[in-house]
Amino acid sequence: METVNRRTPLYESHIKSGGKIVDFHGWLLPVQYSSILHEHESVRTKAGLFDVSHMGEIEVRGKNALEFLQRMLTNDISAEYGRAVYSPMCYPDGGTVDDLIVYKQSDDTYLLVVNASNTDKDYQWLLDNRIQGVEVINRSDEYAQIALQGPEAANIISLLTDGTDAAEKTCGGTVAAGLKYFRYISDACIGGIRLMISRTGYTGEDGFELYCSPDKAQKLWEMIMETGASHGLVPAGLGARDTLRLEAALPLYGQELSETISPAMAGLHRFIKPDKGDFMGRQALADQMYNGTKQKIIGFEMIDKAVPRTGYEVYHGGDKVGHVTSGGFFPTLKKNMGLALIDTSCAGEGNNIEVMVRNKAYAARIISLPFYKRGR
Repeated sequence: METVNRRTPLYESHIKSGGKIVDFHGWLLPVQYSSILHEHESVRTKAGLFDVSHMGEIEVRGKNALEFLQRMLTNDISAEYGRAVYSPMCYPDGGTVDDLIVYKQSDDTYLLVVNASNTDKDYQWLLDNRIQGVEVINRSDEYAQIALQGPEAANIISLLTDGTDAAEKTCGGTVAAGLKYFRYISDACIGGIRLMISRTGYTGEDGFELYCSPDKAQKLWEMIMETGASHGLVPAGLGARDTLRLEAALPLYGQELSETISPAMAGLHRFIKPDKGDFMGRQALADQMYNGTKQKIIGFEMIDKAVPRTGYEVYHGGDKVGHVTSGGFFPTLKKNMGLALIDTSCAGEGNNIEVMVRNKAYAARIISLPFYKRGR
């Protein structure tokens, strides 16, 4: 059966801007516009705009919605209204179903933003484990999502208001620019467009993610690009999104997290709360946290001149100990670096390892994470 590629509401904008379109998990998305290096540097120094409308949105609502999500997610999501919460979602054995962000919309309504490739799987998993008094609805087709990222993001968002009247400004960019990290406004307004704005992102920089109706996405994109032009804003594609998240050591599902790589193995202990009560995978994850895991995710930099790529084998002392989960040239740091899943017994910081590149071993060294941190 022929696969039908999906287009986001911003597809025509990408074509008009010269975006190089690729198939990404069944979606037609721009991998780059000018170059990955230019877009990466722009986000680190000024600002970049990403189309992330392929991400999934799942609503969980009902009188028992909080109880249900506390059972399904590893993190404690009992935060107050207006706070976004990151959490893995796991199987009983501790393997990862997905990692996602939860937005509390009201006392009995929550919006889960999930990875695009996992939307259907996550939706079914939630349905299969649903308890009485809970409704699960896939609302992915009702949202477009745009990510404005970079040190100029707050300056750009602050200019996007609905006028000079104080009452109008309360729902525009001025208030959004004052949001704390991982906080959000559920009913904002920019240029007459109602939207949700969160101070979140996947680049290691300051920034915002904006959710609106698909039919308003192109107008919103054009307004942001026009407003941000004087601040160095550029459209950015999947290529820069990946190099940016990798420098910040942010996990990518399917690489640093998977059915066989738990959040504990990925070093996400702060997002696992065994003391909150019972939840899916609690016993397995608690054991991994307190007793350790056979393998773990580490960061490394190449000593020899070679570029590590996903899947390359990793050796230590002549023995195969794991594989590269993500790697490449890091534009900001000007080094070849990567993340790898290796045996914990040899995963100490400063240890030397070898990465196999085209059947030849190249020296590398384990280093601390993250590779890049804003302001450091």
